[in-house]
Amino acid sequence: MHITRKRLGIVAAASVAIAVALTGCSTGGQTGAAAGGDGKQCSGNTNVNFGYIGDFNGTSLLAIAKAKNMWAEHCLTVNPQVFTNGPLQITAMGSGSLDFGYIGPGALWLPASGKAKIVMVNTFTNADRVVALPGRGIKTIADLKGKKVAYPKGTSGEMILRLALAKAGMTMDDINATPLDYAPLTSALAAGQFDAAGFGYPQLTTVKQQQKGIIELAKDSDFTDQRFVTAFVAREDLPTKDPKMVSAVLATLKEANDYRLQHTSEAISLVAAMTNVPEDQVKTDASFDQLVSTASLEQSTKAGDVDTWLNNFGKYFVSVGTLTEPGNASDYYTGDLYEKAGE
Repeated sequence: MHITRKRLGIVAAASVAIAVALTGCSTGGQTGAAAGGDGKQCSGNTNVNFGYIGDFNGTSLLAIAKAKNMWAEHCLTVNPQVFTNGPLQITAMGSGSLDFGYIGPGALWLPASGKAKIVMVNTFTNADRVVALPGRGIKTIADLKGKKVAYPKGTSGEMILRLALAKAGMTMDDINATPLDYAPLTSALAAGQFDAAGFGYPQLTTVKQQQKGIIELAKDSDFTDQRFVTAFVAREDLPTKDPKMVSAVLATLKEANDYRLQHTSEAISLVAAMTNVPEDQVKTDASFDQLVSTASLEQSTKAGDVDTWLNNFGKYFVSVGTLTEPGNASDYYTGDLYEKAGE
């Protein structure tokens, strides 16, 4: 499934030759026709507005697809738009300004409630943490009682905090909880304005630079019965209205996924360049992610495992009051399109 460098070079060269030989305009604003992934010429590129978060999970496949000319090979012109979290992307989808986006596990309640469709599982993550600042008398989750704790609402940062509290027999009512977006939360925690927080890497790296001796109280991998998946989502009506676009995007992402698995160091460099983040920080960020091959994800889709992972999230969101009904993954995960894309 993956594209080799040799093949990419051949495709790129062929695309240039065709573009020189032919004239005309594509819907992507490029002149000339291009070779598609199936060897056919593109009569015109399809424009795609694609949201992402500027970390390794959210950026790597987009960075690879751009650098290796994969989008053009599938007759796509992608306009990447950076966001600070998943819920903001799904809000943009609702307004029609975004076609696709990337979300972490904490935002999976949105597609479960019918706000978007999950089109592909991306990675398993272990980046989320509940942390406490040193010198605040906090050594365990139980010590958070009555403390000032910040968290990014509707994200995996909130999810890890709620899970950790529940495991200790506590709820959000037992702490002095303050919802904040990632950027102000990072700044506030680094400045010592809170006792603790539920969030994670890569933002935690910034906090650790200013708060030496920060204490990690809980992490994703502490909850072995819950697979913390990250995913790509599409505008809720897009798979029905334009399955051809969705299939082309998925075929590209699947190829980029296998390239990332086989060339992780290069992917880290590409993410660093795209996000203007030091490469060592991106490497640290990537170390918390479990990459999975496309063949494995296809098998997990076919076997119903992906539905099980997502349905477990639905039950969690009901248990904490985020959802009144858990939803059914078969209604919001387009596994059939994922399996067939790129065939």
